[in-house]
Amino acid sequence: MSDGSLLKALNVSRRYLDVVQKPQLERKEAQWLIETTVENFAKYYNSGFIEYRKSVAEAEDVAAVEWNGRGATFKDVLGREFIDCLGGFGIFNLGWSHPKVIAAVQAQLGKSALPTQELLDPLRGMLAHLLAEVTPGDIQYSFFVGSGTEAVEGAMKLAKLYTGKSGFIAAVRGFHGKTAGSLALTGKAVFRRPALPLHPNVYHVPYGDAQAVEQQLRIAREVGNDIAAVVMEPIQGEAGAIVPPDDFWPSLRRICDEYEVLLIADEVQTGMGRTGKFWGVEHWNVAPDIITSAKALGGGVMPIGTFMATPKIWQVFNENPFIHTSTTGGNPLACAAALAAINVTLEEGIVEQAAEKGAYFKRQLEGLAERYSDIYRGISGKGLLLGQHFVNDETGYAVASGLFKRGVLISGTLNNSRVIRVEPPLIISYREIDTILDRLEDTLRSLRGRVVTPLPVAGSEPMPFSAMSLYPSNPWAAFA
Repeated sequence: MSDGSLLKALNVSRRYLDVVQKPQLERKEAQWLIETTVENFAKYYNSGFIEYRKSVAEAEDVAAVEWNGRGATFKDVLGREFIDCLGGFGIFNLGWSHPKVIAAVQAQLGKSALPTQELLDPLRGMLAHLLAEVTPGDIQYSFFVGSGTEAVEGAMKLAKLYTGKSGFIAAVRGFHGKTAGSLALTGKAVFRRPALPLHPNVYHVPYGDAQAVEQQLRIAREVGNDIAAVVMEPIQGEAGAIVPPDDFWPSLRRICDEYEVLLIADEVQTGMGRTGKFWGVEHWNVAPDIITSAKALGGGVMPIGTFMATPKIWQVFNENPFIHTSTTGGNPLACAAALAAINVTLEEGIVEQAAEKGAYFKRQLEGLAERYSDIYRGISGKGLLLGQHFVNDETGYAVASGLFKRGVLISGTLNNSRVIRVEPPLIISYREIDTILDRLEDTLRSLRGRVVTPLPVAGSEPMPFSAMSLYPSNPWAAFA
């Protein structure tokens, strides 16, 4: 590293900071930023994103580079407006740049942004107290991290320390993160296989099948594989907004108590009102032993995650407070955002909005699925975590691509588009929902006649799409 390269870095940093400081860009500046962003991703970050991001592949004449947003809409650097039907995969429950969350972070920034690590920082205590007030059962203690996968890692460690056991049971097609520990729980080969071997003594069962969980626990007890916890999403997100049978979570609670293992609810995506309840498990009145949260907890402004547990379980941390620490987890800025996010969620009836708007959105999607039965397999989900199940990946990607060209951002990539999630900000207006539906039907009309519908599979179920329809007969058939 020469003096010349350092001088170049200084000049580049000045140019970049100038862009950061500007609320608006001139057309020429915007064009430069687009070209620079594409080049930087290709040369310095990850060139694969250039191929797989709709913002590049489907933006036609020029790549879409996001710039700012408010509520349920955002704009790219050229001023093109999009309705956000993706919500950052659950980050933007309160929409883009909620003013109360922004104000809380700005106020805290004027005092201190990071803790000393030695004194007591008040916001961490405030947030832990507030979470104890809004979590089910006897959940009382919290530890704060920067992301969902860190929250799951912490939950796994806590379960192992408390039980003295090492094993876990998770679900096929479940998603819990991509760091080594949480990746062991994730139930998708495309993510797991390249990193094998992972955390040992982890077993996967069909989602929604409590009998399969009990059978695995029975086998584990028989052969001496000590299981610390069962880890499940209340509703599977990455798998396509898959809702389990109504007896699944109550049965899990009973089975875990019977076999003396902990029940961990991964609420990273389902928490903070996304499914029409504050926590997803509340749909079935179940109190887990440990809950994880992240994504929407930061109010769409700051990254923050947490894992929470009962006093009985947390005692292993209280006895040695240095056994699990984080330098920046639970920093004052993140905690300020989370405090405001919880306040807004309660004060503005965000949970109720998600339930009512989700029911409306789902009814309209089900109507579309009936009218375009050659394109859809079904609609799933609760609240504003919905899944559109298409006949194949190509069709799903075409729908996501068509919507993007019509100014609607929705999930869907080249290698995983059979299920397209509908996950907009919970504050989205009915007018915006209707606009999305109109543009969706316009997209579907353009695809009619171009879709090759696969032959029906024996034993497959019609709508509604459910967890058990993934395994229509023998729950172990998926592994045959």
